[in-house]
Amino acid sequence: MPLSDPVRAAIIKVPAVTLGFWIIKILATTLGETAGDTVSMSMNLGYLIGSAIFLGALVLLVALQIGATRYRPFLYWATIIASTTAGTTMADFATRSLGIGYAGGSALLLTLVLVALFAWYRTLGSIAVETVHEPRAELFYWITITVSQTLGTALGDWFADTGGLGYIGAAAIFSAGLALLVLLYAKTSVSRVTLFWTAFILTRPLGAAVGDFLDKPVDHGGLAFSRPLASVVLGVAIVLLIALARDRDRSAAVTLGPA
Repeated sequence: MPLSDPVRAAIIKVPAVTLGFWIIKILATTLGETAGDTVSMSMNLGYLIGSAIFLGALVLLVALQIGATRYRPFLYWATIIASTTAGTTMADFATRSLGIGYAGGSALLLTLVLVALFAWYRTLGSIAVETVHEPRAELFYWITITVSQTLGTALGDWFADTGGLGYIGAAAIFSAGLALLVLLYAKTSVSRVTLFWTAFILTRPLGAAVGDFLDKPVDHGGLAFSRPLASVVLGVAIVLLIALARDRDRSAAVTLGPA
């Protein structure tokens, strides 16, 4: 059902899953990587303190999101950015500070994603985003998103750092994975819900690889861009795209007229 449909707009509190959604999501995950590294590395606050800061922001934004009476684009995407930034620092804490490594961290986080989805389905009978319009569904939605963002970070670092692919190679692998999902969507009857959550997870390691490529030192395969500057540029791009999408949806609603 399109976002401009008055019934959906009045009930569902998350955006329609369109090409624009995925573009903003990939930019948001890239921002999550550069912003998370800015706090934990450039500011030398460490992964634990960085996780506490971003988790605090995430809890506040999720509470505001659940309390909202309708879909608010900037609030929604601010919450996504908070989840992906928290995911960056939490994944780094799990895989590095706890010493369980990328494989162990990825396995643990994948288990948590599956547990979150299973609990959501058992409680409400559906894990489709179209059902996210009441507090319990929203809470499950944001828990699943945060854990999937953390998993995606661990996967991105695993492929880039220990898989011998480098940041560009890792980004290419995850881009190919997303392209395969698009093909499955277009040519098969594979569950759209399964494809959505798989794509949601895969966009995170793609963003992680791109973010690391932008801000890591040249001798580590990166471009050594300023993390704060890269974060600002990404943030501005996201704001502009959200504003454009919002204006487009308003124009479509005016064209359709009242329900």
